[in-house]
Amino acid sequence: MHAYRTHTCGALRAEHAGQTARLSGWVHRKRDHGGLLFIDLRDHYGLTQCVIPSGSAVFAAAEGLRAESVITVTGEVVAREAGTVNDKLPTGAIELRVKELVVQSTADVLPFQVADDSPAPEEQRLRYRFLDLRRERLQRNMILRAQIIQDIRERMIATGFNEFQTPILTVSSPEGARDFLVPARLHPGKFYALPQAPQQYKQLTMVAGFDRYFQIAPCFRDEAGRADRTLMFYQLDVEMSFVTQEDVFTTMEPVIRGTFERFADGRHVDAGPWIRIPYAKAMLDYGSDKPDLRNPLVIRDVTEQFKGSGFGLFAKIAASGGVVRAIPAPGAGGNPRSFFDKLNEWARAEGAGGLGYITFDAEGPKGPIAKNLEADRAEAIRVACGLNPGDAVFFAAGKEADAAKFAGQTRLRLGNELGITEKSGFRFCWITDFPFYELNEDTNQVDFSHNPFSMPQGEMEALETQDPLTIPAYQYDVVCNGYEMASGAIRNHKAEIMVKAFGIAGYPPEAVEERFGGMLNAFRYGAPPHGGMAAGIDRIVMLLAEEPNLREVNLFPMNQQGEELMMGSPSTVDEPRLKELHIRVQMPQPKK
Repeated sequence: MHAYRTHTCGALRAEHAGQTARLSGWVHRKRDHGGLLFIDLRDHYGLTQCVIPSGSAVFAAAEGLRAESVITVTGEVVAREAGTVNDKLPTGAIELRVKELVVQSTADVLPFQVADDSPAPEEQRLRYRFLDLRRERLQRNMILRAQIIQDIRERMIATGFNEFQTPILTVSSPEGARDFLVPARLHPGKFYALPQAPQQYKQLTMVAGFDRYFQIAPCFRDEAGRADRTLMFYQLDVEMSFVTQEDVFTTMEPVIRGTFERFADGRHVDAGPWIRIPYAKAMLDYGSDKPDLRNPLVIRDVTEQFKGSGFGLFAKIAASGGVVRAIPAPGAGGNPRSFFDKLNEWARAEGAGGLGYITFDAEGPKGPIAKNLEADRAEAIRVACGLNPGDAVFFAAGKEADAAKFAGQTRLRLGNELGITEKSGFRFCWITDFPFYELNEDTNQVDFSHNPFSMPQGEMEALETQDPLTIPAYQYDVVCNGYEMASGAIRNHKAEIMVKAFGIAGYPPEAVEERFGGMLNAFRYGAPPHGGMAAGIDRIVMLLAEEPNLREVNLFPMNQQGEELMMGSPSTVDEPRLKELHIRVQMPQPKK
């Protein structure tokens, strides 16, 4: 007989009755029923009830066990009596009558219970992550993650892609976040960078003549942690040669959709082709470039209806170049005043001055705004928003970007308050035509808005003849349920366009040559048109697991301060090691 087990704790069934079995695992629960001691023994595969009578030679040893101690038990598999069968447990038709017990390791008093999913402070959960991971929910999440990655890998290979690995130690690159830097001991004063994404290497793979590349790639970004963003993450990285934007869509959509369909567990998944929404329309209709399409509300622009109107506040905003956005609220008109007051308080907590509204009934428009707004203008707003008696409309006004953002927040809030946002299922769309450049409000200079290695629509002619802020790029995102799940672009494959594009963003030619010389040099030796995308593995798992936080689908995550509490990372380094790396640490001075 094997030293530790003949079966796993999830394997025994009624047909094994009468056999001798050996199991190893953790003490999940222990119950003393007078003359009998019951131990629920757990391993990765399941749970088996073990029974030890009071006269047994191992009773004393079993009685002293703490939860989460690791033991090996040997005994006879016995069919449970009819009234004691546990139909909720795969092994619920049997129990193991223990004759031998070996304690492999004992557990200290637990900082929190493993046998149930009762809440524990996040810091404690992360510090004792190895215990937290024993819980059923997290075990399920990690297995789901492994299965999703395997499924994606198989789909990519079946679609004709080859998996390659790109370097982890690379050069700093402007990807939109701070790099993690690694000192180069053999090159004093120089640093490697951990890749924010394998962007340049995957493009160079296409220049090298490979046609379809993918990688489950680790990426690193030195930025503040959030529920849907971590310092280190994994992405499905993809690149293809001789493709248009449409080719990327038609190739990758079935891969993503297929994975979601496999793991949706009965939840709706949008059939293809997914709708395509230009960036400008997404900002107008949804107030976000990451619209949650489970919410049916569509924002309308009603600036013209307020220009020169009797409602002075919005008329003034419209006259000064601002905008007024209307967020329809079907069925909200019949709510009590407290409903509107609650939303007004929420708006103020979000930093807005308030949340104006109009309600409609059989007699016409009602509410504070309607009192000062001409009847024909109120009617035009009602028609524009497709509203009927019993409905209401809320407003966001101000500078275009601010009004769009607040209107988007209000749309999401109303969807939940009115109960019209779908609670399950996966709604997808492609967001297209992102602006190539944006204005940096801090410096008042033109910056790249999304990905500096993208091809501007119109190529060199657009860069030479158009206002940079009006140039769209061949850039696109996949959005699912309000999350940016993937991002990509058709790449710029021409050295002269790359130099010109970076020049507009303030990089002189010599700086472009210094920072991106490897890619520029490759482009000068014949580069194919190419494009691709990257999909966040962590976010895909988070969505399919219906978890609110990426930390719940990562094996050993960091906290929001970028600390891995279990191992104590980041940590200090002793002086001899720093000297070897030619580094002197200068600590920040305390504020006076």
